[in-house]
Amino acid sequence: MPDSSDDQPPKRVVFRKRFQDVASRPLQAFAERLARDVAHGRDFVCLITTAEELAELNARFRQKAESTDVLSFPAAGDPGYLGDLAISLPHARAQAREHGHRTEDEIRVLMLHGLLHLMGFDHETDQGRMRRAESRWRKRLGLPTGLIARSGA
Repeated sequence: MPDSSDDQPPKRVVFRKRFQDVASRPLQAFAERLARDVAHGRDFVCLITTAEELAELNARFRQKAESTDVLSFPAAGDPGYLGDLAISLPHARAQAREHGHRTEDEIRVLMLHGLLHLMGFDHETDQGRMRRAESRWRKRLGLPTGLIARSGA
């Protein structure tokens, strides 16, 4: 993150490398909106990277030997910082094609899903709380169908 002497706000979305087909500015603005509206002013950072890096992170932190679309890493001990997200751009591209929308929209869907995990939601154990929150926010933010709705969970 930039130091406090920079005139620019800190970047919430970090690209591991430059991806020609994904615009950074709109995703930065969306992440700012998520932080303000969904996370109630709490910070997070989202890394956009390769499927290989997500597979490495998944193996290292979740002991799952596979790639995935989004990972959430909650922060401990700092109530103002929720944690970090990592999104696989190749997964986002493929899912966008599959569901008939733009890659940037799929990244937004993944960001919202991951952020809800950072906020303590868990669709595997919370009796539909995360599904309802994701659906409500997806509608407010004008996003296509979310991950939980797609899986039928």
